[in-house]
Amino acid sequence: MCQPVSKILLAASREEGTPLSEPRIPPRPTADWDAEADAAAVVLRHPQSTRKPGEPLKERPASHIMGIFAWHPDLASAFYTFNNHVFRGTLSARERELATIRITWLRRAEYEWTQHVRMARRIGVPEEEVDAIMAGPDSPVWGPRDAALLRAVDEIAADRYVSDETWKQLSEHLDRKQLMDLVFTVGCYDLLAMAFRTFGLELDPGMTGFPPEIAPENNG
Repeated sequence: MCQPVSKILLAASREEGTPLSEPRIPPRPTADWDAEADAAAVVLRHPQSTRKPGEPLKERPASHIMGIFAWHPDLASAFYTFNNHVFRGTLSARERELATIRITWLRRAEYEWTQHVRMARRIGVPEEEVDAIMAGPDSPVWGPRDAALLRAVDEIAADRYVSDETWKQLSEHLDRKQLMDLVFTVGCYDLLAMAFRTFGLELDPGMTGFPPEIAPENNG
């Protein structure tokens, strides 16, 4: 069952590394950004952004994530291009956010989890469903489509693979491009979770992380 899998994943993540006492790579101060960092930041366009491709930013974002990427503009530009596709791929906004919140929950990626819970609420995902994402695919809240999507996320997180049965269930609801985008969406945020846990990413000032009543045990 998927809930035990989630517990196994959380237990494994606790064993894989001790939370850092301070960041290994702190955000680059916005006052220190150069032209290359500015150009890289322009590449990223969030789902709700009305800024046209290539249009300059009105101001440098204070986001800690973008501050870390600002140290390496070539990497930032390449990753932001991929992330733009994830934002605007063939999955619906709802499907994208369910998958993203689930993988960031399993990986204890508090920063990204917080950002995407906020995005999910903004696009109208009910609070009951936001809570049920943490419970997993066996929650009675889900219909077959959403349950199969969340189960695929759990299987990718646990095994780097989607089982034949889950793939069959997903294929009843998603076409080939959507299936590909789902796998790469999970991979995108799994990668970010690994990178920023290693770097020691901290929440932005004023950002609220995991609620105490649902936070993973021993969350760092």
